[in-house]
Amino acid sequence: MRLAVSIFGFLQLSLVDLLDILMVALIIYFLIRLIRNSSAMNIFLALIFLLVVQVVVTALGMKMMSVIMNTLLDVGVLAIIVIFQPEIRHLLNRIGSRTGITRRTGDVFNRILGIKEEPMGNAAVQEITEACRTMAGQKTGALIVIPHRNPLTDIIETGDRIDADINRRLILNLFFKNSPLHDGAMIISGNRIVAARCTLPITARTDIPASFGMRHKAAIGISEESDADVIVVSEETGNISFVNAGVLTPIQNMNELKLKLGAALE
Repeated sequence: MRLAVSIFGFLQLSLVDLLDILMVALIIYFLIRLIRNSSAMNIFLALIFLLVVQVVVTALGMKMMSVIMNTLLDVGVLAIIVIFQPEIRHLLNRIGSRTGITRRTGDVFNRILGIKEEPMGNAAVQEITEACRTMAGQKTGALIVIPHRNPLTDIIETGDRIDADINRRLILNLFFKNSPLHDGAMIISGNRIVAARCTLPITARTDIPASFGMRHKAAIGISEESDADVIVVSEETGNISFVNAGVLTPIQNMNELKLKLGAALE
């Protein structure tokens, strides 16, 4: 069924056309929200501009310009995929973690393959909490990442494998300032310390308070790109922060940290 609307004398809109435009607008809106503070924002806007130009020249019947714009867009999309491959991977990871696709898909495959995941127990939560209490009192900087459905394999590969039981003394030794593994993040999965001295992506946000150092920016960065929870102990102040989905929450006492870890593991 066609609407009795004619724009510029050549553009006829149907209900399907309006639905198509609405869906594209929603996709563009959510993509802009995801990358609004990243370096890919300007390129994304330039691509949208080129797409609009292509639609206009095609609608006007400008054949040569249509060929040029089609070729430019084809080459441009391939170039963007090659140049921004890490950013695209991070964006897809973020979409998967934010929408729950990764979690639901992982559950389905685990059921099919008969894999049972071992969640972090209360004893491990207690060990992590007590280690953070000690490091906060000694003003020892620490960065602890606890992934959930996203395994962070590429992050783990940047550090050194540990594969040990969670133990407060081991955590303290790894983050001791003279330890060769103290600089970087510790990855904890289940009831195991998987790796240490791992490199995390830094957030591209510009609204981070100046009082936050590189540990806090790295914690926000990895939480934006995955479903991981992150604990940060400040080397300057000894303050403890809990980071999830790009949101940093100051921890006032150890019971609050235990509650945060317990809620994240449910």
